[in-house]
Amino acid sequence: MDMLVIRGGNPLHGTIRVSGAKNSALPCMAAAILTEDAVTLENIPQVRDIETERKLLASMGAEVELCKGEEDLTTISCRTLSDPVAKYEIVKTMRASALVLGPLVARTGMARVAMPGGCAIGGRPIDLHIKGLETMGATITQEHGYLEARADRLRGTHLVFDKITVTGTEDLLMAAVLAEGETLMENCAREPEVSDLAALLTAMGAQIEGAGTSTIRVQGVTSLHGARHRINPDRIEAGTFLIAGAITGGDLVVADCNPNHLGAVIAKLRETGVCIDVIGPDAVRVRGGEKLRAADISTEEYPGFPTDMQAQYMALATKAEGVSLVRENIFENRFMHVQELVRMGADIKVDGSAATVRGPACLSAAAVMCSDLRASASLVLAALVADGESILDRVYHLDRGYERIEEKLRGVGAQIQRLGNLFAPAESE
Repeated sequence: MDMLVIRGGNPLHGTIRVSGAKNSALPCMAAAILTEDAVTLENIPQVRDIETERKLLASMGAEVELCKGEEDLTTISCRTLSDPVAKYEIVKTMRASALVLGPLVARTGMARVAMPGGCAIGGRPIDLHIKGLETMGATITQEHGYLEARADRLRGTHLVFDKITVTGTEDLLMAAVLAEGETLMENCAREPEVSDLAALLTAMGAQIEGAGTSTIRVQGVTSLHGARHRINPDRIEAGTFLIAGAITGGDLVVADCNPNHLGAVIAKLRETGVCIDVIGPDAVRVRGGEKLRAADISTEEYPGFPTDMQAQYMALATKAEGVSLVRENIFENRFMHVQELVRMGADIKVDGSAATVRGPACLSAAAVMCSDLRASASLVLAALVADGESILDRVYHLDRGYERIEEKLRGVGAQIQRLGNLFAPAESE
């Protein structure tokens, strides 16, 4: 099992580039199920979750061709879907497996999908997917850990989400594009990843209005065609690198990002005293070195402060002067990084959905355990400023969503190396 060894103390300087968004690429790959034609996706990140999705689509009969290089192309042909089943042994490490449910039912009239796995950060109930598909006319049963959905053809309907859900919005959007008639979706997620998926679907011939707002209207069509689409930059990776520059007191340009997707993160970092400048349509410069000030955050759905940046921000808060209150409103079990940060010397107290961080703390190197994707990123950030050499174990969590993070950080001055083989089978996932 891979480990990262990080020696802290080096300010980061230079330019670091952001990969394509894993959370955009996964639904866009699932969208290829909706057509017999080939779908080509550019800017696909080479991370573990993408490899899992590739295996999933291939197991259903799809042809998936990866072409690493400048464009990081992936071409998916779902002309034949001989086995519309998302098998547990493939999807057990990835919650995004639920994204194939809607497109499979819409395209083939049948889907059998294992209940999703992934990071243990709390409930991401699939009941909103089920409720929506049933409203569209699907019959859904559950047994032996699988959901089975059937429908001759889905019907357009009026969907109001009980709570905002990104994957639920994406899954039912894909189902709606081939449904008969009009589907009106309300209380939708507004994340850039939803808009990115809608852009691909539109290029494939779907009729969608309102993506990126809380109300989406879809006119169903009888078929879709192939398309070529470039995946959005990963806003969470970009935010992680902004904090890396800030916490190390460096001078870092985060390139190939979309500053428009980083508004809440940039605003909060400026509140802590970090100097941040948007220097172009796809680059942000962060300069540390000034004394960090404590500032509270409260995670919210987009465009609020993202839950996927909470752990990274907490690492920064350990080095800020004063008391920061970190409130987690999206997932109920997303403070698993706290105990590891405390082992490194952080002063953090958790009370329910809130954590109080007192700083600045003198962080010291330690052997720590990665518990989920973003918790892993927070430990990397803490290790970059800790006194001594830290060892991060179980970094396969990190590999699910960050592409070659140790190479990127080493390129801007971090002392970081990997021990083990990238993508080697984990002992227990």
